[in-house]
Amino acid sequence: SATLLLVLAAAVALAVALGLLLQVPVNRICTASNNQTGFLCNDRVTCIPASQVCDSISNCRHGEDEQQKLCGDLPHSLPGYLVFHCGNPSSWVYADQRCNGMNDCGDCSDEVGSLAACPPCGPQWWSCNPVFYEYCSCVPRRLCRDGIQHCIGWSDEYLC
Repeated sequence: SATLLLVLAAAVALAVALGLLLQVPVNRICTASNNQTGFLCNDRVTCIPASQVCDSISNCRHGEDEQQKLCGDLPHSLPGYLVFHCGNPSSWVYADQRCNGMNDCGDCSDEVGSLAACPPCGPQWWSCNPVFYEYCSCVPRRLCRDGIQHCIGWSDEYLC
């Protein structure tokens, strides 16, 4: 009876160990606000924008978005879906910063060209060649007719 109990305990321990070893990794990709790529928290409900991962603020209840394993060697430690590699090989931005209308890469590679694959300017944007570094191929319509030149040909002041 002691041998049977010992064999049963060993079988349970083996089943627990195998169960832990065979756990499937959590798929954390999700769609956050504005249809942007996000990070799924452990609660399997909360989806935070990619740019809120490793920002030194715990946005997930248990802080999984700030864990050393995830944030230890940016961007290499991040899952690929959270990262957009800019035209300059040494630069990167979070995936939700691609196609947001802002020149986050510094060379506009996150907004124009085949790397970014962004749709044309949306209804809240005016298409033009901006004069300021901040924008790439569109300026926010809220800047139209504000008395400040934002487009090379002044179209934001006369046509927008």
